[in-house]
Amino acid sequence: MLAKIVFFGVLLLQIHMASPSAADSGQFVYQGFTSANLTLDGLAAVTSGGLLALTNATFQEKAHAFHPAPVHFLNASAAAAAARSFSTCFVFAIVSAYDSLSDHGLAFVVAPTTNFSSAKAGQYLGLLGAINGTASDRVLAVELDTMTNPEFQDINSNHVGVDVDSMISERPAQPAGYYDDASGGAWRDLQLNSRKPMQVWVDYDGQARQLNVTLAPVQVSKPKRPLISVPVDLSTFMAADTMYVGFSSATGVVVTRHYVLGWSFSLDGPAPPLDFAKLPVLPRVGPKPRSKVLDVLLPLATALLVAAVLAAAFLLVWRRRRYAEVREDWEDEFGPHRFSYKDLFRATNGFKDKNLLGAGGFGRVYKGVLPVPGSSLEIAVKRVSHGSRQGVREFVAEVVSIGRLRHRNLVQLLGYCRRQGELLLVYDYMANGSLDKYLHDQQMPTTVSWQERYKIIKGVAASLLYLHEDWEQVVIHRDIKASNVLLDHEMNGRLGDFGLARLYDHGTDPQTTHVVGTMGYLAPELMRTGKATPLTDVFAFGVFLLEVACGRRPIDRDDDRNSRVVLVDRVIEHHRNGSILDAVDPRLVGKYETEEATLVLKLGLMCAHPFPNVRPGMRRVMQYLDSDQAVPDVSPRYVSYSMMSLMQNEGFDSYAMASNPSMTSIGVSSVSVLSEGR
Repeated sequence: MLAKIVFFGVLLLQIHMASPSAADSGQFVYQGFTSANLTLDGLAAVTSGGLLALTNATFQEKAHAFHPAPVHFLNASAAAAAARSFSTCFVFAIVSAYDSLSDHGLAFVVAPTTNFSSAKAGQYLGLLGAINGTASDRVLAVELDTMTNPEFQDINSNHVGVDVDSMISERPAQPAGYYDDASGGAWRDLQLNSRKPMQVWVDYDGQARQLNVTLAPVQVSKPKRPLISVPVDLSTFMAADTMYVGFSSATGVVVTRHYVLGWSFSLDGPAPPLDFAKLPVLPRVGPKPRSKVLDVLLPLATALLVAAVLAAAFLLVWRRRRYAEVREDWEDEFGPHRFSYKDLFRATNGFKDKNLLGAGGFGRVYKGVLPVPGSSLEIAVKRVSHGSRQGVREFVAEVVSIGRLRHRNLVQLLGYCRRQGELLLVYDYMANGSLDKYLHDQQMPTTVSWQERYKIIKGVAASLLYLHEDWEQVVIHRDIKASNVLLDHEMNGRLGDFGLARLYDHGTDPQTTHVVGTMGYLAPELMRTGKATPLTDVFAFGVFLLEVACGRRPIDRDDDRNSRVVLVDRVIEHHRNGSILDAVDPRLVGKYETEEATLVLKLGLMCAHPFPNVRPGMRRVMQYLDSDQAVPDVSPRYVSYSMMSLMQNEGFDSYAMASNPSMTSIGVSSVSVLSEGR
């Protein structure tokens, strides 16, 4: 799920006529933070070596560190209130446990308090409770962002931007880099999460009302040309006379540490330069250097030594065979997303049965724990058989593309590993397993409440909107069902298992493929044309809505009648009789919101309509779920159709597939023509 590092100045402005006190000089320098008297909260701490460490290995948290005294920012002697010029510089570093992954970032403030208890942990850099702040959220931020987030309109996963009262930049953000004066102003790229210290200058000209941001590597003089220059009148932004300045940060699910090595600040003049010789040293990443091997080995002639060498050689060959991988030259471009088989083998205790989370038609899933510096990361590893070389390159490219998806309601795909005839996919671990067991496992002591179900429905809908419309390509999931919705430790629903997903560019038509998916969730036109589209996903989502609301499988057996029951037909029958709420899961014993339940059931019928042009898009679905707007009442005479008859005519034993987990996901190479009117 995006590592941001944000420098922000917090303005707590209180109008008064007195001049700044002698104690508040408006200038300070921290050459390291060993003796600094900062105001700290959350994860923020000063290390024994003098580093300001804003984050550590704790997941889904926030942290703040402030200069203890507020700074006077308004010029009280001016005829009209005017913001004074200020300048600040600081040295930072982003250190991730993995070469290609990092997480949320770091911040410095303009706000009425140092208390950010209302900000969401693990989101919005620990600054705001939403993308856009309220009238009381007075935040100026210069962000150093290493994640692409469509919600923030980010340009890429390595950029710098200026934010005011919002996580969306005031002007278009710029790629991270600097203009090298030593080479005539030539552009040089910088990688923010390179684990190397970099220096940032933020300068505000109160007379010109201009904010400049400059970035450069440590030991490089401040470039003459700034990276970003934004016109902004801070006097209109300030509601009082003083502000607090400091740093803020948040953590997600990837172990990333954000450090500040040194910091200086000044009003009405340039910030004092930092002395790099006095700054603390970053902790070493990776293994400690080993001692040198002796250049000359003494000749050994004993039989014991020969036996030891042979045994060591045998052990080495055995270990290489045990951890052997398949790696080809074309995979170098995907290298950052690849895990070693040795690491995955050890993380899962050798893929032992006690670590087995589940098994299905596409492979077995194991729980694992990856050691990372100072902590550990829980993962789920899926082993998928792949006996043919044909299409492997395209499959790996698609896996890597899906691994770039970032949304709070998607199970994050972290990477892959490839062995002979086998692919291993590495995901975030979801502590509460799949939604399917809470809906259908009679051995579960409790079921999910209606409030939890409605939150899960909205989360899955948001993830599908992101896949269909908000990402750089169109992603068709093709296997939406309760067993593919996983629940994290807070019971948030996350859509997972992209083993059947297909990608194509916006504005192009999807290609005809084999019909794949799960019986009961397949749209009628998919059986006829073989083309998976966003609307075929919407059909499956409609069946999913009914499944969650009713607590029944799409195709179930009625033991009293010794027959098979199609869930869609059952809800339509209740709707015709004016008793649609009688379809709600009886295990809820009436504890649900009537309006919400009615909306979900009617929306499920609308999404699962047999005619694609009647189904709403996911953006429209989100509008229904986020508001009190009523769902159009699709007349039952247009909705009702016998899915059971359809499947029997196509030659599928649907009930057997629905009741047998190993048969639920299918692939069909050819189907009969189905008329629209059937």
